[in-house]
Amino acid sequence: MPAPAKTAKAESSETKGPTGSQTLLRGLDLIDEVADRPIALAELAERLGLTRSTTHRLASALIDRRFLIFTPRQGYRLGPKLLELGFLAQQQADVVQIGRDHIEALAAASEDTVHLGVRDGDKALYLDKIPGRRRVDISSRVGDRQPMTSTGLGKALMLDDDVRVWGQRFEEERGGDPKAPDYAIWLERMRGYVGLGCAYDLEENEDQIRCVAAPIRDASGRIVAAISVSSAAQYMSDDRMTTLTGEVLATAHAISRDLGWREKEGR
Repeated sequence: MPAPAKTAKAESSETKGPTGSQTLLRGLDLIDEVADRPIALAELAERLGLTRSTTHRLASALIDRRFLIFTPRQGYRLGPKLLELGFLAQQQADVVQIGRDHIEALAAASEDTVHLGVRDGDKALYLDKIPGRRRVDISSRVGDRQPMTSTGLGKALMLDDDVRVWGQRFEEERGGDPKAPDYAIWLERMRGYVGLGCAYDLEENEDQIRCVAAPIRDASGRIVAAISVSSAAQYMSDDRMTTLTGEVLATAHAISRDLGWREKEGR
């Protein structure tokens, strides 16, 4: 069905250039149009009700960001970035759904706050939170992005990283912070956490709050998420953190097994 002819007002608006939100919406409309099959530029412009030059500009920007691919004699089609985002969205939804019963049970047994999160670029993203029964105020919220090197959950997500990555993250997040531990001490702790298979937050991210965290792995053995148990320092003595380590690891392993992970012999 041919697109309606542009009004003088619409043509004038396009000449002046769209606003940021208009550009975003037009880009999303363009992606929707090529969702079913590859479409050539002329047809795509007609469907969107835009000039060919504007359509080409939008499509080129989306190609640069890998949201679209252009194939000669076929046209524009969906690009690999959408596959990556779709996989990540599915993965995150699965981890939350699969992990929910497990972390609820852990929160009930420990009476403390339990988080589940994933790595989001250079931060730890909290996807779920089960409040504890104790009167302890944990300031975190679902959707928060927290530092990797000071949170137990962030450290657990980094356990498989190279030491050079640890150093880079530490310098970017905590370099020059007088409250941060000496890097040599932090590094020694991280190496110990690797051997232990879990990580601790020793009041590094929030005053008087400690936590025990462990990574969640998928069928390939890759760390895809992590869980943590957090509480006030008065409820988190060294002895209790040692006791909690086994419970947190057991829960993380249970979620990992539900994601297809199988523990290696001797691990």
